[in-house]
Amino acid sequence: MLMTPPRSLLMSRCLLLAPCLLAIAALTWDAGELTAQEVRSYVNPRMASDTTAMPFSGAVWVGNTLYLSGMLGRRPDRTIPDTAEEEARLVLNNVRALLEQAGLTMDDLVSVQVFCSDVSHFDAFNRVYRTYFTREFPARAFVGSGTLLFGARFEVQGIAARR
Repeated sequence: MLMTPPRSLLMSRCLLLAPCLLAIAALTWDAGELTAQEVRSYVNPRMASDTTAMPFSGAVWVGNTLYLSGMLGRRPDRTIPDTAEEEARLVLNNVRALLEQAGLTMDDLVSVQVFCSDVSHFDAFNRVYRTYFTREFPARAFVGSGTLLFGARFEVQGIAARR
């Protein structure tokens, strides 16, 4: 025969456990709130309310990871250079400048995506690309994308992590 504890004993145990469970729930909720607020910040932010700005921020920190928006290699007058090498240098300079603004270096990149309007520029891009690193190269994709904005040959997007 199965005996069940008296109802009063069950109630007293529930009353003892309830504050503990509420405290754990509150701590968990507060930690989640703090984490969501602390871990996301922006480099070169653009606000949705600014209808004159392009609809993306330069980069977004989430925890120790920085997500970089795609960048082009245009001259200050916003034109595309004549050679693939010069354009590769400009786009990688832009990536490096954004990383430095965030307190990182090219060696902090963990993943890079290169979108290229014509994959015949692969070797030219690589000759320049390899000069920007002093350690192991990040993971990378080199994607033939077809036409890019403003007639660019390359658009580079990346993910970096704080060491």
